[in-house]
Amino acid sequence: MNKNTRIEMLTRLQNDNPEPVTELNYSSPFELLIAVLLSAQATDVGVNKATDKLYPVANTPQAILNLGLDGLKEYIKTIGLFNTKAANTIKTCQMLVDLHGGEVPEDRASLEALPGVGRKTANVVLNSAFGQLKDNEGNYFIAVDTHIQRVANRTGFAKGKTVEETEKNIIKHTPRKTEFFFNLHHWLILHGRYTCIARKPKCGSCLIEDLCDFKDKAE
Repeated sequence: MNKNTRIEMLTRLQNDNPEPVTELNYSSPFELLIAVLLSAQATDVGVNKATDKLYPVANTPQAILNLGLDGLKEYIKTIGLFNTKAANTIKTCQMLVDLHGGEVPEDRASLEALPGVGRKTANVVLNSAFGQLKDNEGNYFIAVDTHIQRVANRTGFAKGKTVEETEKNIIKHTPRKTEFFFNLHHWLILHGRYTCIARKPKCGSCLIEDLCDFKDKAE
């Protein structure tokens, strides 16, 4: 895929969805942080069902700490790996209270120091909650999950055997337009979730089918 094709691909995705947003429900950086932490190996729909009940009761670090581990588990027990996620959430909330005045930090190092928070989660929070596109060194970043990994490789937009390699190549090949970088994560994840699905992609109804390098296109 060449530069002009990539620009056309992103332009079509932009025209189809000019202002994409995450499908996780949240109203504060903290709510987004916890939702993303809970979403690992779980669906956004499943996470939303849990947090729609949790957040009216506890949507700050201290409020979740007041619930306690067992109390938190009651709200998130329908989510996969809820025991581990509950433990990480409690530890994260304690660190936010002890080290950050109960606020979510706006820098990568502090975010990635929180239990259960890796590069992808930090990238989502920095981008969606704080509108950041670059790190402190001026380097662009993008959160890459399994959907984005699949779409980037399958279409030929950016190939990479690992998430880190794919992120690096997506950044390398994305035209330097702010709106592209700000929305790229959402466009690719939504495309992977609803059109370029894993087992049988919906190529016949795909708005970028003619631009895609995938050889085994489905009807």
